Amino acid sequence: MIGQIAIVLFDGFAFGMLLFVLSVGLSVTLGLMNFINLAHGAFGMLGGYVTVLAMRQLGLPFLLALPAAFLAAALVSVVFERTLFRRLYKAGELNQVLFTIGVVFVAAAVATYAFGTVQQVIILPSWLRGSVEVFGLRLGVYRIFLIAIALAVTALLVFGLERTRLGAQIRAAVDNQRMAQGLGLDVERIFAITFALGSGLAGLGGALAIEIVGLDPSFGFHYLVYVLIVVAVGGLGSITGSFVGAALLGIGDVAGKYFVPEIGSFLIYLLLVAILFVRPLGLFGKR
Repeated sequence: MIGQIAIVLFDGFAFGMLLFVLSVGLSVTLGLMNFINLAHGAFGMLGGYVTVLAMRQLGLPFLLALPAAFLAAALVSVVFERTLFRRLYKAGELNQVLFTIGVVFVAAAVATYAFGTVQQVIILPSWLRGSVEVFGLRLGVYRIFLIAIALAVTALLVFGLERTRLGAQIRAAVDNQRMAQGLGLDVERIFAITFALGSGLAGLGGALAIEIVGLDPSFGFHYLVYVLIVVAVGGLGSITGSFVGAALLGIGDVAGKYFVPEIGSFLIYLLLVAILFVRPLGLFGKR
C-alpha cells in the first residue's frame, strides 16, 4: 500500500509539473500584463505540432525539437501580440475573453484541416523510455525528465524576473507604465518579450505533453481548463504559486482517478473550490 501511494504521488507530481510548464506562462502574462489570454492553450498546441513536424519531417532529435517548439510558439505569439492582442490591452475583460477564445477555435480548425483529428505520437529516444528502480519503486524515466525540466524552468524564471535587469524593467513597466516610459523604457518591446516568454513556455509544455496526454486539435480547449485552474489556485503573477498549485492539483487529479475513479475526474474541481474558498486570491495571490 505504501508503494502504491508513493507511485501515485510521483506520477501526480510529474503530471503537476507538466501543468506547471503549460500554465506558468499564462500566470506571467495575466498577472504582469493584466491581459486575459485564453489563446494560451492554442500556443501550447502549436508547440506540440511543431515538435511532431520537426521530428517526423526534419528528423530532429527530441531534445532539439523542444527548443524549436518554444521558439515557434514565441515567434508566432509576438506576431499576434503586435498585430492583434495589443489593441485589446485597454479593452474590457469580456472583449479579451471573446477574442482570444475565438483564436482557439480558429487554431483548432486549422489543426484539424492540416493534421486531421487523430492523436499524434512521437518516438522518444531510448534513454527516455522505460523506468528505473529507486528505493524499490519503479519510476518512469520520462516523468523524471519532466520534473527536471519543470525545476529548471522555475529556477530560470525566478532568477530572470527577480535578479536581472530585464526582470526589473518588466516589473517597472507593469507597476507604472507611464512612469516607465518617462524613464526611457520601451514598454511595447518589454510587453512583447513578456508575451513571447509566456507563449514560448506554453509551446514547450505542449511539446512535453505529447507523450503523457497525447495531442489532437482539441488540446487548446481541453488543457486550457487545467491551465486556468492552476493559475487561479496559485495566484496571479506568482511563479511559486503556479508551482505549488500545479503540484497539488496534479497529485489530487492522479490520486482521485486511482483511488476513487467514480469521482476522480471531478476531484480537481473540488480542490479548486476548497482552496479558493479559503484563499480567494489563490495560494500566493496578492491582488
